[in-house]
This record gives sequence, structure tokens and C-alpha cells, in this order.
Amino acid sequence: MNPARRLCTYENDEERNIVRRQVERSVVDVSIIMPMYNASCWLNECLQAILHQDFTGNMELSVFDDASNDDSWKVMVGWKERLEARGISVVMSGSNYAKPKGVGYAKNKAISQSCGQFLCFQDADDVMMPERVRLQYEASVCHPNSLIGCKVERVPKGSTERYTRWINTITQDQLFTQGIPEDLLFFYQIIRQGRGMARVDKCLLVYRYHEKAATQSVTEETIWKLRVDFLQERVLSQWESFTIWNAGKLGRKLYRCLSPVNQKKVTAFCDVDEKKIHKGFYTYEESQERPKPKIPVLHYKAATAPFIICVKLDMTGGALEENLNSLHLKEGKDYYHFN
Repeated sequence: MNPARRLCTYENDEERNIVRRQVERSVVDVSIIMPMYNASCWLNECLQAILHQDFTGNMELSVFDDASNDDSWKVMVGWKERLEARGISVVMSGSNYAKPKGVGYAKNKAISQSCGQFLCFQDADDVMMPERVRLQYEASVCHPNSLIGCKVERVPKGSTERYTRWINTITQDQLFTQGIPEDLLFFYQIIRQGRGMARVDKCLLVYRYHEKAATQSVTEETIWKLRVDFLQERVLSQWESFTIWNAGKLGRKLYRCLSPVNQKKVTAFCDVDEKKIHKGFYTYEESQERPKPKIPVLHYKAATAPFIICVKLDMTGGALEENLNSLHLKEGKDYYHFN
């Protein structure tokens, strides 16, 4: 039986228009989520690129201004009519706080006021390629409940060269074993929920590097702690023992940051440096245990998998990758990168 139709009556035109807008917003395919803070010098280029998207579905731009003290809001208001004339509805709000509360807060606020079936995250200082929304939307339909990435062009050209090369060459499988985007907590939650990840293997975003970028405000130690905690939760909790590949500063730092339970799982450090190997062991001097723990230092060919690789990628001229390949190991099973 079909439900009975109800006759809708409205008190006035304003009420009718409110209902009409609610119906229109209920069929938004993609909400572009854009946190904004002091972005006036980049907004025109960013919004021009949104205006020129070749996606033919329904789009919405959801903007939250995180207490900007420049002309960001004025610039945004100036673009609202042009975007809506193109069929892109614009939802804008801002913070009442005197100081910004951070990009995560602003992003969540923009999400909460959006209504799209899919979310497309856009920083106000970056620029979309014309086909970005369309291609990532198509990928989202093919990969339900997944986080969809893309390749990027970094500007200024040559800035963060190794990082950009890594972003653009990482494989589908490595999205799970190495994927560390800046939205770290969000990324980890996606994995915890068992959702998928995929990437459109095309450059769809101009990714701007500058000293005022929100990512620059996150300290290396904060990122390090988040990554160590996640490594222990998702990987080391599944292993009875493992080897840390790097007997140098980075490998020892990782060891010291592990929980006592996981420290006891470390059977050895391994390396290719004969000087480090010749020392024979690493003594954990800060330990309260007596005698202090001494962990053997071995040549990598004498060590036992699984490994946590604490060597920076793209820094050894391919030697690290050759050594790993010589052992016939499988990433995600026999070793994980922590670099």
C-alpha cells in the first residue's frame, strides 16, 4: 500500500520558500567542506576553481570562518551570488570567538551545516582541477564508504619534494600501510571503522605550501605521538615479537616511546652500518629496570621478521628497497614503515 498523500498548506510565501530550500538541499550530491581562516589572498583562485567544476550533479559549498581578522568573509560574500547562479548553493557561518579554534573545529562546523551525500574537503588556500569533484564522486560511487584521494601538484614547485613524490607514487595497498595524511585523527578513525581507501590516479589538486598553512601549526612531536599510539594499537598488538630496522637515533627513539609491554617484544635492532652492528647491543639507560635492558644490534640479514622500518624513504638511493626485496618480504604482513 502506498502512503496517503497529504495536502501541504503554507501560511505565506516565506514559509513556502523555506520548505522549498529544504527540499532542494535534501538532494545535494556533494558538499564541498571548506574551513576558512585569514585566507583572503587565496580565496579568489580557490573559489574560481570551484565555480569551474565540470560536475553536473548538485553541489553545495559549506564554509565556516574560524575568527578571521582579514577580508576573508567579505571576499566570500562577494562570491556567493556567482556560485549560486552556477547552481552551487552556499552555506556560510562563522565563529563568535575572538581567536581561532583550529582547522579541525572549523572543518567539523562546516560538516555539521552541510547536507551532501558525499563530502569533498577543500582548503581555502588550495585549488581544484576542473574535474576533481566529478572524478572523485565517480570513484566514491565505485568504492562505497571509502576515503578517496588523488595525486597533487605542489606549489611553489620543488617545495617538500620528497613528500610530494611519496604522495603521488604510493600504491593502493600502501594507502593502508603508509598513508599518513595531515588529517591524522580522521584518517585513523576511517581505518578503525573498517572503511576503504582508494585514489584517483590523476592530479586533481594544487596543494599550496606556505608558512601560514594550518598544517605548519602541528608540532612534529604531536604527530609522532599519534603515530606511535596508532602503531601500537593496530600493528604491535597483533605481534608477539618484532625487530626495529634502524639502530640509529630514530629507531632508538621509537623504542623509548613504546609501552613497556611492546618494548619487551623487541628482539633486536638491525642495520647496515657496521659501526652500529659492531657495538653489539643498545642499552636502554633511562629504564628503571635492573639490570637495564640490552637489545642486540644485528645485520639486517641476520634479523628476524616482522620489522618496523624506521628509515626515511627516498633517502638511501634505493638501497633500503633493494635490501627489503632481497628478503622477499610482504609489506603489511612482514614489515610496516614508520618513517
